[in-house]
Amino acid sequence: MAAVPDIEPDYIVPWHPGEWTVEEFFELPEDSGSRVELVDGSLLVSPAPASRHQEILQKLQFGLHDAVIPGTRLLPGVNVRLNSRRVLIPDLVIVTCPDDVVYFSAADVLLAVEVESPSTKMQDRVLKRALYAEANIRYYLLVSTVGPVEATLFELSEGEYREIARSDGGKLTLTRPVATTVDLGV
Repeated sequence: MAAVPDIEPDYIVPWHPGEWTVEEFFELPEDSGSRVELVDGSLLVSPAPASRHQEILQKLQFGLHDAVIPGTRLLPGVNVRLNSRRVLIPDLVIVTCPDDVVYFSAADVLLAVEVESPSTKMQDRVLKRALYAEANIRYYLLVSTVGPVEATLFELSEGEYREIARSDGGKLTLTRPVATTVDLGV
């Protein structure tokens, strides 16, 4: 039987009795190498994304940057407080708040973007989609990296997201919330 290696991890989530509060969540170390989010008092921990994920995210940032309308900002990986028990970190957001803040409220978010990773596929497709809809975030862009890159833009309508745009041949053309075409081919 092999011995368990004696490895000191760079970051360990501290032991915590019961549910985490938003205040306790914001006291966690900022740079753990992992993405740590809060959902209904539980921490949701995901590994740092792989290079393909980051390359697609970069293409989205470049493609959306010049289309962002005055009074909004395009930001990667920021805290979004959905309510008193939930904080998510979308891969990319367009926000309407000009302030330098630790977190944005859901009301500040015009568009939330998630680029799927193998470890986050179900969270992005099901959990986060439902949480963003419940928080009334108007637009949700989901980018699948399994096989050819495919992006789908959803708009909130009567409490549910409805598809309004889909990439074709690696190109995503949007008319709202911004007007642009993004080449996602990698």
